[in-house]
Amino acid sequence: MSVQVLSLGCRLNLSEAEEMRAMLAAADDLVVVNSCAVTSEAVRQTRQAIRRARRANPDARLLVTGCAAEVEREALAAMPEVDGIVANRTKLDPRSWNTPRSFVRPVTRHTRAFVQVQNGCDHACTFCVIPQGRGASRSLSVADVLREAERHVERGVQEVVLTGVDLTSWGTDLPGAPRLGALCEAILAAFPALPRLRLSSIDGAEVDDALIALFAHERRMMPHLHLSLQSGNDLILKRMKRRHSRADAVRLVNGLRAHRPDLALGADLIAGFPTEDEAMHANNLSIVAELGVVHGHVFPFSPRPGTPAARMPQVDPVAVKARAAELRKVVARERSRWLGSMLGKPLAVLAEKDGTGHAENFAPVVLPGVCAAGEIVTITPRAIANGMLA
Repeated sequence: MSVQVLSLGCRLNLSEAEEMRAMLAAADDLVVVNSCAVTSEAVRQTRQAIRRARRANPDARLLVTGCAAEVEREALAAMPEVDGIVANRTKLDPRSWNTPRSFVRPVTRHTRAFVQVQNGCDHACTFCVIPQGRGASRSLSVADVLREAERHVERGVQEVVLTGVDLTSWGTDLPGAPRLGALCEAILAAFPALPRLRLSSIDGAEVDDALIALFAHERRMMPHLHLSLQSGNDLILKRMKRRHSRADAVRLVNGLRAHRPDLALGADLIAGFPTEDEAMHANNLSIVAELGVVHGHVFPFSPRPGTPAARMPQVDPVAVKARAAELRKVVARERSRWLGSMLGKPLAVLAEKDGTGHAENFAPVVLPGVCAAGEIVTITPRAIANGMLA
C-alpha cells in the first residue's frame, strides 16, 4: 500500500485511523502518524514511531495528526522526520490533507464495528491534556449515528461498539440535551436484528437512568463496562478533579450486577498519582477486588507538562513503577478467578478471523475447529490456556 496510518493510543484513534486509510487511499507514498498525548510516555512513543516510520520510509511524505499534534505541535513540527502537521480536529476532513483523496468508505473488515458518536471533552481532570488535543465535547446527532450504524449492519456486522473521548457526555451539546441511554434505545429500536451493542470506556458520574435500565433488562446490551475509574481513594479522586467517589463507583457497579450478575468490569487505574501514599495505594489495590475488575488498564503516572498534576508533589518513580506492577498483579488475580468461574458454562461467542472470539462479557475464547468470522456460536469452555478460555 502507498498509504500507511500508524495509530497510537486509544480505541478512538484506531477507529479514526480506518477512516483516514480509506479517505487517503489514492495518495502516493504517504505515512500518517496518528499520535497520542495522554501521558509523557505516550508523547515519547509518538516520537519513536515518527523516527521508525521515517527510517522505514525514507522517501515518503510523513504527516502527523492526533492529540500530540495539538499539544506538542511546535516540537513535533520541528522534528526533521516530519513533513507536516494536520490538526486533530480536522483530520477526518479530506480538505486538510492537500493530497489526492479516495471517498470510498472502508469496507468492514471486522466482526464488530466501532462507531464514534462523540469527540472532545469539557472536563478538567488535573492529569489530562485531552481537552487541549480534542477540543470541547461534540456529539453526532441520533440521525447521523443511525446512518453510520446502518452502514455496518447492512454489511453483516454482529456487534456495534459506541466510542467517544467522553462517551457518556454524548448529547449535552444537542437540542434538548439527550443522554446516552436515549441513543442506545434508538439504535436497538432501529436495528432489531442487531445482536450486540457494546460501549467503550464510560464515566460513571454521567451514567443516566435509561442507560442503567438498558443494562439491567436489555439482553442485547452487552454485560461489559469499562469505567474511567482512575483511583480507589477519595482524596486522590478529588485531587484528580474526578466527579465520582469510591462509594459512587461501588454503588453503580453493585446496582447493575443486581440485575446483570454476569456483568464484567474493566477500569482505568493510575498508579502513583502525586501525593499518593501507601494507604492511598492500598485503597487502589482493594477496589480491584471490591468491584471485581477483570479488564484493567493500569497507567503508571508520569507528569504531563502544562497540567496541574505536574505541579503537585510527585511520587518517587521507582515507587510508581512498583505500585503499577502491584495493581496489574491484583487485576490478573481477579481476571484468573473470573475466567475460572466460566468453565463448564455455555457462552455465546462472536467468532473472529483468527480462530478466537469474545463472549458477551468480552471474555476471550479459543474456538474449536473452523468457525466463520462474524458467526455467534455457543461454546462451553473446559480449560484456560494462555489467558483465554478454551
